[in-house]
Amino acid sequence: METNAHQWLIDKLRRIEALFADRAATNGEKAAAGEAADRIRERLESFAKADPPEEFTFALQNPWSHRLFIALARRYHLRPYRYARQRRTSVTVRAPARFVNETLWPEFCELDRTLQSYLHDITERVIADTISQDASDVEVRSGGALTAGTSMEA
Repeated sequence: METNAHQWLIDKLRRIEALFADRAATNGEKAAAGEAADRIRERLESFAKADPPEEFTFALQNPWSHRLFIALARRYHLRPYRYARQRRTSVTVRAPARFVNETLWPEFCELDRTLQSYLHDITERVIADTISQDASDVEVRSGGALTAGTSMEA
């Protein structure tokens, strides 16, 4: 991964976090992006006083989104878990509904969109540079498959 691209992604993710932290901030308390997580944790504590924590379960279908959500929850001192026999894609947290709806989930969605876009771009570049420059999708043929073939999944 190129250092400039890596630093760009880190800076972008920090700006997104600062954006969500500053929603509740007054003009006098706008601070460096490093303090954003602290402000969000304070917001979580204030929500918890008026709004008791509830259990929320999220189904995160790809490993990057799964890891991102767990990291974000832990950053705000939430304890992600899943129950026995739940799929590995399930992540449950206990938090005030207002915090989940106004901060945690919207921030995750924005961070995830940014990360997915970055991963898509870097994947396209690596494939073009090492395997094939042809990035077009598969040919679409009319009709159905003539014979039952073997289906593979990654």
